[in-house]
Amino acid sequence: MKQSLIGALCVIVGVGSAFAQTPAKKPATKAAVKATPAPAAEVKDAATLEFEKFRAEMEDSNPAELFEAKGEEQWKAKRGPKNVSLAETCDLGQGIGKIEGAYVKMPRYFSDADAVMDAERRIVWCMVEKQGYKFDDIAKQPFANETFTPDITNLVTYVAGQSRKMKIDVPLKDPKVREAYEMGKAIAAYRAGPYDFSCNTCHGVDGKRIRMQNLPNLSTPQGAMSGVQGWPGYRMTGGVMLTHQWRMGDCFRQQRFPQPKYASDAVAYLLTYMIGNANGQVYKGPGIKR
Repeated sequence: MKQSLIGALCVIVGVGSAFAQTPAKKPATKAAVKATPAPAAEVKDAATLEFEKFRAEMEDSNPAELFEAKGEEQWKAKRGPKNVSLAETCDLGQGIGKIEGAYVKMPRYFSDADAVMDAERRIVWCMVEKQGYKFDDIAKQPFANETFTPDITNLVTYVAGQSRKMKIDVPLKDPKVREAYEMGKAIAAYRAGPYDFSCNTCHGVDGKRIRMQNLPNLSTPQGAMSGVQGWPGYRMTGGVMLTHQWRMGDCFRQQRFPQPKYASDAVAYLLTYMIGNANGQVYKGPGIKR
């Protein structure tokens, strides 16, 4: 495990981008059930409540829909050096061209790539392997800014929208996916950098916040879903559409870690850990972010 962790962390700094059974418990007695306290309701401060109200109003006319529509065009169009469409060549785990429900079942293991892939990594793989694009060209500017939105962002937004109101279902029983999950868990706990931070420094316990931002505990189902929900997301502070791959990279930046290489193993492992922890909860689709 130690050797595997070291290998994954090498990917973070850009070295690689490859793609007891327990005894049964006796049923609780009626008295014991009554004695068990109910979980405390989440207490939200005034700033959080006000932002949630504003977010709800924005969701009624979510700009993400524009990127989703553009992504649909690009998914179906014949493009790239091979002049083929992703709709007729790309398998996201449900069969070639089938995207309904695919997003909520990733990351997953793909035998043709021999890798566990999140949705963005898989679509990039299809663009390279099926349409003939060069990975290095895509990776030069994979994330949006105020004047540019890459094709991959539109495509991920479209695919994500086809899993709206479906339950997260990362296949953690698959040995390859479980291994990726455990690697992601280990990376999340790894402390390093000038401040001796890890992902868990901010996201490993309940009740933390930074400035106006509540920090979800990604080890819990509710906290993990907070980290999953709304991505890809239209970020109001910059007026840009961004993906989960961007969010992971920005977290590394805030830890003062080296930036992970785009579409790397390390990011796929972290997303497997976080999204896997949200299994069973309903994904509402591309959303609005602060």
